[in-house]
Amino acid sequence: MRSNPSKRSATGGSLSRRSATAASVVAATALLAACSAAGTAGSDDAEGDGSAAVKVGLVHSTSGPLADYGKQYKAGFEAGLDYATGGTGKVDGHPIEVIQRDDASDAAKSVSEAKDLIGQGVRIIAGTTDSGAALQVAPLAAQNKVLYINGPAATDTVTGVNEYTFRSGRQSYQDILTAGSLLGGAKGKKVTVLAQDSTFGKANVAAVKAVLGEQGAKVGSVLAPPSANDLTPFARQVRSGAPDLVFVAWAGASAPALWTALNQQDVLNSSKVVTGLAGTASYPIFGKAGSKISFLAHYFPGAGGGNEAETAMLKGISKAGGRPDLFSPDGFTAAQMIVEAVRSGSATDTSAMVKALEGWSFDGVKGRTQVRAEDHALLQPMFTAKLAGTGKQAEPELLDTLPMDAVTPPVAKPAG
Repeated sequence: MRSNPSKRSATGGSLSRRSATAASVVAATALLAACSAAGTAGSDDAEGDGSAAVKVGLVHSTSGPLADYGKQYKAGFEAGLDYATGGTGKVDGHPIEVIQRDDASDAAKSVSEAKDLIGQGVRIIAGTTDSGAALQVAPLAAQNKVLYINGPAATDTVTGVNEYTFRSGRQSYQDILTAGSLLGGAKGKKVTVLAQDSTFGKANVAAVKAVLGEQGAKVGSVLAPPSANDLTPFARQVRSGAPDLVFVAWAGASAPALWTALNQQDVLNSSKVVTGLAGTASYPIFGKAGSKISFLAHYFPGAGGGNEAETAMLKGISKAGGRPDLFSPDGFTAAQMIVEAVRSGSATDTSAMVKALEGWSFDGVKGRTQVRAEDHALLQPMFTAKLAGTGKQAEPELLDTLPMDAVTPPVAKPAG
């Protein structure tokens, strides 16, 4: 990544280039979903006035096991575009033309769709829910000099992977740093990571070892196949290891079965259990066990404290008939970044877009946020929470907000 010693905020002036500082506000937008196929981005005069449309390829899951996450991301993206362009759907006269593609939660299809979009001349790709997909789309972006803004995929290895790849969500290291704030001293403790045997799961194991292992904890793992439906054997394996701390990193539809197994095997009573707070649909699945779990939170509605961006997102999604959720901010932030890349960079020059985003700080849904110039990590606040109530009445209660300085991952080293 190029070094960028100072950055201009949206409100004027210059900002000091530290790893985790910030300032800026973006405007607002309308999603112009389109399935146009021809032409290079910036070559189509959409309204005959000389202002070329900026084509954005939105690759996300509308089907497959991660479809719900893709739906959340898309809803946030639509609200974010409306916010960031002031409801005009344009940036400096350039209409934003969005081409949506379903990757069915499959990495190979993500790559196929991205290739097809790039072949149509699309210069900006956003989305991807699966970590494995993100790691395959990122090299494609670099090869074709296309701006790629990754979505909810949390694997740390996306950070710093190349000059053209950014992220609009959090990464696993930020999750673990947040979990560490709940665990207290880790020295001498036995920690077990319970996760799926996937890119996401392995990334969490690596992150726990990097963070809590460095603090003196002995870290092991229990990994289950993503296709496993009977999770009792894995819960038993965790219990037999008698860990002091269990860090659960899980995604997808098998979560209810997992928590049932952990409760039945008495893991929740025998060890301290920490996990990420998932989407709103997951709250009831914990039942009475919810009160026994400590939650780190990427986001839940209201966690941002009702700042301007969060208010716009909540209102925008609700007005469209949706429900704000865990990954809504990832889509909203991606839209903010795209608008900034075009407004302060270029509608056609990818290198100018990259330069515009490096070091950019702004007020996001979660609070003060910054794109770190050195490796494109997205520095952002994180939250801790507890669940109050059970069943359909279960709701998260904010325990603490950790500012981006408190959960800043180390700068990623360049590959090779």
